[in-house]
Amino acid sequence: MNTRKILALILLTGIISCKKHNIDNVPSYITIESITLEENTTHNITDAWVYIDDNLQGIYELPANFPVLASGKHKLRIKAGIKDNGIAASRVQYPFYSSYIEEERLFNPDTTFAISPIISYLESTSGHDNPENFEGLGLDLEIDSITFSIDNTNSLDGKYGVLHLSDSIVSTTEITTKELYNLPQEGAPVYLELDYRCNTEFSVGVYIHFPQSAVLQKTLIGLYPKEEWNKTYVNLTSTISEAVGADFFKIFISMQRDTTIDTNTINFDNFKVVY
Repeated sequence: MNTRKILALILLTGIISCKKHNIDNVPSYITIESITLEENTTHNITDAWVYIDDNLQGIYELPANFPVLASGKHKLRIKAGIKDNGIAASRVQYPFYSSYIEEERLFNPDTTFAISPIISYLESTSGHDNPENFEGLGLDLEIDSITFSIDNTNSLDGKYGVLHLSDSIVSTTEITTKELYNLPQEGAPVYLELDYRCNTEFSVGVYIHFPQSAVLQKTLIGLYPKEEWNKTYVNLTSTISEAVGADFFKIFISMQRDTTIDTNTINFDNFKVVY
């Protein structure tokens, strides 16, 4: 083979290699406006955790449009992300939601496709299907009848609970769940889901009941005034797991009177402990 043919072959190989290299480095794009929870209940899914062939591609705040360096058919998995304890800097995958999966999604370079993931609670999740939504005859909460009421004005999805303080004699109030037995420990996830709006700060925490009537109160987070309905996910995992030897637990919402406001009010709905 003469020198000219060798040079031509090298040049042709280089062109083919360059074209392939360029194609492999041209991204495709994915658009996700939102992630929908299949169950007829509220959610506050803020992020999409995106996996290609079970490798984390990235975490994207919704709505999102982002590039993917993949071509051809690949497994696409989307997991729903939340703000843990309502903190923007603490974003996690919610452990009780299923993944959205496409086993063979075709990725074409320099093209955009939109997906609308629909997910559900995992079948193994307890508590998600039995929220306190104030629609039944009884309550699964322990209340103070002086400061608690039920309303349906400007509701989220029907009736909701109200805690209110306007009497200067009464300075604090709270509601608690009834006894919660057999919550999982050893690091197994446990969360409180809660819809709320309020004109004052309030606290969420846990009463830990030990044998011989010993009770430990642990306040976990403070939530701040919200004019519109907001959903939060309160992470109870470490508190429950660390309470070795506890007989049972009660989750509480507590409010102290702010005298700069005529009536302190918390509206809350869809109160549920999931694990």
